[in-house]
Parts: sequence; structure tokens; C-alpha cells
Amino acid sequence: MAATLIDGKAIAREIREGLKARCAALAARGVTPGLAVVLVGEDAASQIYVRNKERACKATGIRSVAVRLPADTTQEALEDKIRALNDDATVDGILVQLPLPAGLDERRVLALIRPEKDVDGFHVQSMGALVTGAAGFLSCTPKGCLELIRRTGVPLAGKEAVVVGRSNIVGKPMALLLLRENATVTVCHSRTADLAAHTRRADILVAAVGRPGMITGDMIKPGAVVIDVGINRLEDGRVVGDVDFASAEPVAGFLTPVPGGVGPMTIAMLLENTLESAEKRA
Repeated sequence: MAATLIDGKAIAREIREGLKARCAALAARGVTPGLAVVLVGEDAASQIYVRNKERACKATGIRSVAVRLPADTTQEALEDKIRALNDDATVDGILVQLPLPAGLDERRVLALIRPEKDVDGFHVQSMGALVTGAAGFLSCTPKGCLELIRRTGVPLAGKEAVVVGRSNIVGKPMALLLLRENATVTVCHSRTADLAAHTRRADILVAAVGRPGMITGDMIKPGAVVIDVGINRLEDGRVVGDVDFASAEPVAGFLTPVPGGVGPMTIAMLLENTLESAEKRA
């Protein structure tokens, strides 16, 4: 029996409709949420991501502020721009599009964003809040993945969850979110011995490594919830995930497609975080 596909596009659309209503309620009080996206350089993929975020903001009722800087922008100039956005009372969220051009210190830049405007959830204080259970913005992609898992109706408490990948952007915060939901969590990475032995135990499997087709059907527990975070462009132009969809679909209970699974949820969660920041301001 084929897996039930988790339609991230449809779920994200439903979430955005709810956000539109909340934005309208704020507008009635004279408050318009504002999201500033800082893009340094001409990276083609980053340009697409930023345009997608701008369109999503417009459709939801959030004011989008695009800050485009040349690739030769200095560290000092970039940090000055972040400070100015911190001080701008009309900006509720600040996102720095990664990766930054070579020579710029990503950690220093992210650390400058005020935690109350860190809607991407990358600030060390936001990550610390996740570890300790304090209030703070959650990283958008892991937050979106968790929402997709919840939409399946599969309870997380007591389940075996395996996260493949340990990046600061997805792997680590995803593991912490699952742990917070009372799952028993294993994090696998490039040094993990016998990866398949771990993934076959997983009731919940999240793949976030950036390697096309790395997780195959014989590595998946029958009936598992499989969340594919990978977005990989092949030489023939096709976009595929970290999970081999053809072999995984007959085995998994629930499966996210690529594209159309996690990607739309990341933007929806970014909008939700920005709106929450604006509601606090209001």
C-alpha cells in the first residue's frame, strides 16, 4: 500500500489563510507586520528564495522590505545595516539570506539581530531557548516539519524518531523539537556506523543531509512517517529530495514529496513568526 503523501503546499496555504485574518486584525489596529530580508550578492538560488518570500508576504498582508547589497559589501557595512533594521520600529522580523559571500562572518551577523526580531530562529539566544524550553522563535524549517508530522495524526510521545543530519539550521533544532514532544530521538550523521540499522527503527524519520536519494526504501520502517527536507537539483534539472521517493513510497506510512513538502512550510512558518513578533509589538 502506497504511503499517504503529506501535502505541504495545501497545509501551508491553509496556515497562510489563518495568518491573513490575523494580519487584518492587526491592520484594524493600525499595525502592519514588517519583514526585512537581507540579501548579499547575486546567488541565483537565494534570489529565487527571496522573491518567493516577497510574494508570500504580499499575499498574507505582511510588508516586505528587501535589502539587496552587492557581493563586495564589507562586514562593517552589513553590520551597520542590521543595526539600522534593529532600530526600525516598523520592522518586526529580520532574515539574513544564507549563505553569505566569502569573507563575511555569518555568525557575527546573525548574532547582531535582536532576539525579538530573529524570526528565522538562528540567534544563539533563540537556540538556547529551544534547548531550555524557554520562549523564543523556532527555526522555520524544523518548525514546519513538526507541523507536518502533527498533521498526520501520529502521536509523537514515546515514538522512536531518527534525524539524519546535524546542521544548526535543521538537524539539531529538529532533534530538540522532537525531544520536546517526548519522542525518543537519535541523531545520525556522516560518522554514524550502519545508518540503516538506525533508520529502520524509526517511527518518525527526518532526512536533512543534502544528498539525493540517500535514504532508500529498504532503510525505512514499514508505516513510518518520513519527512524529506532535502532539496537537490540534478544535472538533468530535476529537483529531488534526500529520500528515494520511488522505493520509499511503497514502504512509508506518510511521506513528504519534493518539491511540495517541507519547502512551502518553511516560508509559512517564517510568516507566522513575523506575525507573532508584530502581535507582541501591538
